[in-house]
Amino acid sequence: VQLQAFGGGLVQAGGSLRLSCAASGRTVSSYNMGWFRQAPGKEREFVAAINWNGRTTYYADSVKGRFTISRDNAKNTVYVQMNSLKPEDTAVYYCAALVADSKWYRGYGVPNEYDYWGQGTQVTVSS
Repeated sequence: VQLQAFGGGLVQAGGSLRLSCAASGRTVSSYNMGWFRQAPGKEREFVAAINWNGRTTYYADSVKGRFTISRDNAKNTVYVQMNSLKPEDTAVYYCAALVADSKWYRGYGVPNEYDYWGQGTQVTVSS
């Protein structure tokens, strides 16, 4: 599975962006997916996750109420809508896929639990 994240860019504080994660190589409709981010000098941190059928989602406290994760399995794509962006949201954003349901429900926020990663897309929020 190859994952490609795109949609990042430069936006002013309070603005919005929608990131997309397109999968190729095989369908990810049965995979659980997550978004993570990494700012310079910091560890990769969990942002949001969605299970394979889209019925279960999780969010980091720092983005809850501002970000919305979704997926379109027909398009083999996962999205994260980011609203009310803040300068502290500036980071490289990565999408990832985790195959096993049992691992995902206990480890959706742990980067090392994920099996596949995209290359990342830069999000910069100016104040």
